[in-house]
Amino acid sequence: MNTSALIILVVVAVVAVLVIVSLLKTRRSRQLKSRFGPEYGRAVQETGNQARAEAKLEKLEKRVHGFKLSPLSPTARIEFVAEWQNVQGRFVDDPKGALTEADQLIQKMMTVQGYPVTEFEQRAADISVDHPLVVENYRAGREIALRHAQGRANTEDMRQAMIHYRALFNELSKQPEMARVAHA
Repeated sequence: MNTSALIILVVVAVVAVLVIVSLLKTRRSRQLKSRFGPEYGRAVQETGNQARAEAKLEKLEKRVHGFKLSPLSPTARIEFVAEWQNVQGRFVDDPKGALTEADQLIQKMMTVQGYPVTEFEQRAADISVDHPLVVENYRAGREIALRHAQGRANTEDMRQAMIHYRALFNELSKQPEMARVAHA
């Protein structure tokens, strides 16, 4: 084999490897976008870089899959639903108190299911792995609750926060395995 044929062969091999790597990277990005939904864009915006965002999401996914998550028992589910209905019922007389209780109830439900309840951003990130479509509701509800604590949210804002929390509550009261399969 002459030198020019060897060079052509090496160039073709390098190009083939680059094409394969590019295709795999594109596939990985597409899968992460599909899996994480709006959280993918949020991660890119936070990190300022697609590769760093994807690494962050993969690390988060690995972290959450290491948890010993379990679905709510039928009894626990009934108790949480009853407690949620009480919280919603108290909203008319005490919106601020109901909003605080809604956040605490969601944290309690997360703990029962096996999520470590840490600071809010970590909780939201953990939830995003199995519930990527409703984590935005959690963030929006929390943002309104914080604005209210600063005296910058009215009753209609708090009503919206309860609606956001209810979406997350409804999702968490389902079985985590089902949510994970649906988003895999």
